Amino acid sequence: MLEVNIDEVRDYLAHLEAQGLSRATQARRLSTLRQFFKFLCAEGMRVDNPVANLDSPQKHRSLPKILSQDDVNCLLQTARDSYDRKKNLSSIRLLALLEMLYATGLRTRELIDLAKSAGASSWQCSVVKRKGGRERIVPLSQQAKDTVCEYVLVLNQNPKFSESRWLFPSRGASGKLSRVRLFQQLKTLAIEAGINPKNISAHVLRHAFATHLLANGADLRSVQKMLGHADISTTQIYTHVLDERLKALVVEKHPLSDGNG
Repeated sequence: MLEVNIDEVRDYLAHLEAQGLSRATQARRLSTLRQFFKFLCAEGMRVDNPVANLDSPQKHRSLPKILSQDDVNCLLQTARDSYDRKKNLSSIRLLALLEMLYATGLRTRELIDLAKSAGASSWQCSVVKRKGGRERIVPLSQQAKDTVCEYVLVLNQNPKFSESRWLFPSRGASGKLSRVRLFQQLKTLAIEAGINPKNISAHVLRHAFATHLLANGADLRSVQKMLGHADISTTQIYTHVLDERLKALVVEKHPLSDGNG
């Protein structure tokens, strides 16, 4: 180990990959080597650390779970049907939650932290980001806005919640809807809609928001702003959708493709 050079370390990493070891395992082994060579340098047994500037193998980022547009439409229709039958606060609240999640791509915490003023008659929803206390403006579709306005009317008629400052209040200690309760309601709705509840969560709806926007022609920068990602590299996990759309575009529009033949 006293005479190992960077090329030999690269060969070792290539050997690990050839054995089928994951990139996470490769990165851990490289980290161990880095610390060992650092020790050798500190003890005066080497004058250099051959892996000090060697980049760790990058982990593959798994694609987020997403719902098809048909699945989301099914969830929305099930929630609407439930409200049409029950006409109560619980059912209109669930519909409003669902509309907001899919129309804005809000994080769970951002959604349940919304003040009731966010349900006013304006066309935009101001959302406070948790990091740094910064704000971003998230456009709201007409359909979602109409649902939220109807929900607020029903909410204000309930004496238990009419004075609450929260858009989605509860009788819990925090005074607002909990993440756990939202999770439970979405799972129950999924079962009612005939969708595997394991595939449903507020975050999955956030992924659906971004994926469906890109699939229908939105640009990555716009989606980045709406999701509130500080770095566009975070948003790039959705580019698999763009890749599929570009492939379809070539097949449909290129003069030499079979699609135009």
